[in-house]
Amino acid sequence: MPDNSADPPSTGPIDAEILDRTAAHLDRSARFDEVHARPAYAPNAVVADYDLGYFPAGVTRAYLRIRWFETDDFSIHYAEQYQTGNSWECRWDRHPNDHNTRSHFHPPPDAPTPGEDEDYPNDWRDVLATVLDRLDERIEAFWTE
Repeated sequence: MPDNSADPPSTGPIDAEILDRTAAHLDRSARFDEVHARPAYAPNAVVADYDLGYFPAGVTRAYLRIRWFETDDFSIHYAEQYQTGNSWECRWDRHPNDHNTRSHFHPPPDAPTPGEDEDYPNDWRDVLATVLDRLDERIEAFWTE
């Protein structure tokens, strides 16, 4: 198939090694009840469900879904689901696209596209630390409002 210059470049294949290392890292954190590395329902991701003890009673689920690619592109999606049926979500992304720079953030409460251009560290551990710090601030805000 010939290259079509109108098509954005691909993120490439999933980086299974980084996903497995990410899952092991998250599994050591008290934040999460369950961490699944490449489960059958999301074989290209790590899915980590937060311990709901960190949240007010109206939150029925809070989770991270992380995809990391061999090109060092990634997508880290965070979502909270509520008893009301509503949700709150955001997404940190680094990938070729036609709506933002390669590195960008889709802000809460509904992670719209286009998002906001943003810079991220190069190393996956630093990216993950940045995301977890921001989510810790979100969770702490439930208890200080």
